[in-house]
Amino acid sequence: MSAAPHPRELLLIGGGGEMTLSVDVAVQALEQARARGLRTHVTNRADTLAATPAVTAAADTATAVDFARPGDTADWAAGRAADGERPALVFGVREMAQEAVAATAHALELPGNPPAAVRRIRTKDACRAALAAAGFRQPAVRVCRDASEARVFLAATAGPWVVKPRDGADSAGVRKVTGPDDLPAALAQLPDREAPFLVEEFVDGGEFSVEGVFVGGSPRVLAVTAKEKLPPPYFVEIGHVLPADLPEETRRSVEETVTAALTALELRFGLFHVELWLTAEGIVLGEVHVRIGGGWIHRMLPHVRPGLELYGTVYDDALGLPVDLPARLPAPERAAAARYFAPPEGRVTAVSGWDAVRTHPAVLHAELRVGPGDVVPGFRSGGDRVGAVVVGAATPAEARELARELVASVRFTVEPMEPVDAVDTGDDAPEVRVDLELRPLTSSFRISHMTIETVDHLRLRLLQGGRTVGEGEITADSGYGQDGPAIAAEAEALARTLAAACDDAHHGADGADPVAPLRAALEKAAADGVGAPARMLVEMAFLDRAARRAGVPVWRLLGLPEPGRVRLLHTVPIGEDIPLDGRPLKIKLGGADDEQILRSLLGVPAPLILDANRGWDRQDWERLRPLLAELAPAVLEDPVRDPALLPAIRAALPGTAVVLDEGIATAGDAAFAVGTAGGLNVKLMRFGGILPALDALTDATEKGAARMLGCFLEPPRAIAYAAQLAGLCDWSDLDGHFWVSDDRPVPSYGLDSDAPGIPRIAYTPEPARGEAAAI
Repeated sequence: MSAAPHPRELLLIGGGGEMTLSVDVAVQALEQARARGLRTHVTNRADTLAATPAVTAAADTATAVDFARPGDTADWAAGRAADGERPALVFGVREMAQEAVAATAHALELPGNPPAAVRRIRTKDACRAALAAAGFRQPAVRVCRDASEARVFLAATAGPWVVKPRDGADSAGVRKVTGPDDLPAALAQLPDREAPFLVEEFVDGGEFSVEGVFVGGSPRVLAVTAKEKLPPPYFVEIGHVLPADLPEETRRSVEETVTAALTALELRFGLFHVELWLTAEGIVLGEVHVRIGGGWIHRMLPHVRPGLELYGTVYDDALGLPVDLPARLPAPERAAAARYFAPPEGRVTAVSGWDAVRTHPAVLHAELRVGPGDVVPGFRSGGDRVGAVVVGAATPAEARELARELVASVRFTVEPMEPVDAVDTGDDAPEVRVDLELRPLTSSFRISHMTIETVDHLRLRLLQGGRTVGEGEITADSGYGQDGPAIAAEAEALARTLAAACDDAHHGADGADPVAPLRAALEKAAADGVGAPARMLVEMAFLDRAARRAGVPVWRLLGLPEPGRVRLLHTVPIGEDIPLDGRPLKIKLGGADDEQILRSLLGVPAPLILDANRGWDRQDWERLRPLLAELAPAVLEDPVRDPALLPAIRAALPGTAVVLDEGIATAGDAAFAVGTAGGLNVKLMRFGGILPALDALTDATEKGAARMLGCFLEPPRAIAYAAQLAGLCDWSDLDGHFWVSDDRPVPSYGLDSDAPGIPRIAYTPEPARGEAAAI
């Protein structure tokens, strides 16, 4: 007797977030799948699965898979499919999960949006560029790395302007500026002050969004929503009305513009939510999303279009079932509105009027998440919302007014909070906070044994009274065995242990060395098996804090020579064109075209550093030896897998410094590199920070070894941290941040090394001819 066939399955990637709205969306999506006989399987991060039991209860199965790593999700799903567990369709309701949804659908050859198209719309400046190229009105925008670049943009364009994160949600960090004097406060509100950000021209006009679904690959508009926002400088939505009360001609024009834009952006699957402004000059498109809008729009749409199942429509279309949805729908015949509570900041002592609101017959949904004793934060982003009321009515005007009346009828008694002293006195152990996110590289980075597309970005902050008093920042790549979530967990645990221990030691005696207890604690952590990346992240934060408290930069705290200009190697990954601009070139080798690449370098006047990343065996070495002898590179890095070949290589290339990199992570490894190769490449992420790296460099200097200071693909803050050791090395291979942060490649940079704490990279002009530059 044959086994019964498996029921068709919906794979819901990213599940729901912890906020009630996100949970409600995910549960509805699962319920509408179950109503069609679909088995449901939810994936999400392990901690979010645990925090959203309503979502896992609504699904047949749940698995912990991190949607922030789209490739990992696709690989996991492909493995299941190979084992006979192939879903019928892949879907996601969360903004941050859409890249994983697209990548997985593509890998399984299921209906979905092109991964490149989803990446484009999720990178706000790239989406603006694509829309402008397609002929749609767009505000001028620039990606900026610092305040100086933002000021240049302000000077070249007409204000006012808006500062916002390059990739974000819920209006977090979005702020209006009217001139250069407003910039510092706006930049201080960004969620990640080290990441590139956007500055764009402010668009003056009414704000709307268009909600819809793709059917047969074509967009079908369901409704236009009117938005109401709090006044600047913040841009947080306080209410929505659906449908927007627009003239028929205007509504048609909006719908036609949006559907044309979605087609131009090569989007074709699922739901969409497109933001726009109606200005005196016409329609200006804003952000584009391939998910339903927030603000309880998913509850409002089925009310104004009775019988509509948002997610069910997507499923039916993907499964080839009939969908009764004409290409152009008439305007809805009834309306809905949502309104958020915005009580004043402070501690709530009493709430009145809530019971009458939640039992009102016109209420479609109502929630209030604060009560007596709770603290109400400032209303600066969607994450600060404390509750909402959603109502249905006959007309948009009636719905808007009723939502306002009901929200206003709830009275909050709030007492102001006592001001918090944010000065880091050291009397209390600091709070530890670790943030982790997946970031795409600006371009692929290929070496002998892998190609890198994304990195995990980790930031550890030490907080005193809500203010950052010390921070560290690194990136991790799984290709090097660096597991971002595991590093984050290790670093957070270690930092919490060190917070009290190091403070106690510091305050034990006047004049105590603030570095000594940290060094001892980190050495113990290494002995206990804590990984080097976690130790480096923690070391950065605590040295930054110690230096700030002492009022000096980290290099002075450690007794290092003052960092000057750092002359960079120009790293050329495998497969990229080799520039001939006179800079020292670090050429990545270890591929099938090595011989051709080496021949192309004959006669190049720039110093050559060749890095095979252990990509050669004995046969490769013998074949390439004549070319290498003719080239006489300045440095040959990690040439072979077998260290027994190193003496012969050194003898054949007497003028070349041979250095080892791969696997050099301890004092013993460093001694081995010096003894067998005569040189080493020191990377802080391998050694665990500046302190152990400094010990290795000091020993190598005493033995006359060649010394290179290297990096992985790391953010500018980590690069600047390492660059404090550049004066102790012969070569500085510190350009990894150009692939991570979208900084412009330059032949050298200085450090802003006067301010207390960790210096930052300062892109200053090249020194005049004849002026000394550090190498």
